[in-house]
Amino acid sequence: MNAKELLGQTPEQLRETLVSLKKEAFNLRFQAATNQLENTARMRAVRRDAARVLTVLNQKAAQAAAN
Repeated sequence: MNAKELLGQTPEQLRETLVSLKKEAFNLRFQAATNQLENTARMRAVRRDAARVLTVLNQKAAQAAAN
């Protein structure tokens, strides 16, 4: 997932994406705690994707407030 893909989404779609990423992050943390996690790099990728979504949401909110 890159920023260009996210910029084309509506704020509602971004919030849905964020919710799904947070659920995935929770599940990955749970797997890590029980030593069932196979791909540890996925945790980092999910965390960064969530941060990317939040950044785009904040940019859109600032843009809407400025207009």
